[in-house]
Amino acid sequence: MTTKEPREPKEGMDTGGAPEPLPLSLLNDYLYCPRRAALKIVEGWRSGNEHTARGDIVHEHADLPGYEVAKGVTLLRALPVWSDRLGLNGKCDIVEKRSDGSLFPVEFKVGKRRQWVNDDAQLCAQALCLEEMFRVSIPRAAVFHAESKRRREVDLDEKLRARTEAAIRALHAMGKSDTIPPAQYMEDACEECSLFDICLPQITRTEAASAAEAAIRRLYQT
Repeated sequence: MTTKEPREPKEGMDTGGAPEPLPLSLLNDYLYCPRRAALKIVEGWRSGNEHTARGDIVHEHADLPGYEVAKGVTLLRALPVWSDRLGLNGKCDIVEKRSDGSLFPVEFKVGKRRQWVNDDAQLCAQALCLEEMFRVSIPRAAVFHAESKRRREVDLDEKLRARTEAAIRALHAMGKSDTIPPAQYMEDACEECSLFDICLPQITRTEAASAAEAAIRRLYQT
């Protein structure tokens, strides 16, 4: 089902210098495909398909707010997080609170164990929020891959933190500009995107748009 959510009014967005909070999940969208993120943040499109449904099933337990204690570790589920500095809000699937008081966020993902920069950046952003909220340092976190039932630890080093914060700034700039970039490519994975029928990359991708513009110019020149 495809829906278009009403956008919040922009009045007062810049008062006090604080950026308008954006959902953490948009960071993953942006690094995967800037156009997908723009369709959500600028036009408010939301849609679901088989892949989003699988994701909902994977998150079914983690999305139930609460906590449990296992082997001396407190598991905080669906913990709301935010950062005033970065202008982000959202929630962590699982935050493990260890016996020494340290926090360890865990993000649940559909599919096999493999590394994706967009997943790592989303996890890093969660850690940045937690660090600001609880005044702690979080050097590592993990992604749990549901299909392979394996955990992949992520080193939250300076390089990943810099890339994550740069993407967050770009997201805020995109929201303020009200522009939607053309699709950069058209590949098989595009057809699995829940916004494929709205994005239409086969038509809007850069080379296709350039070809269409050239054809129109030739038409008016004859």
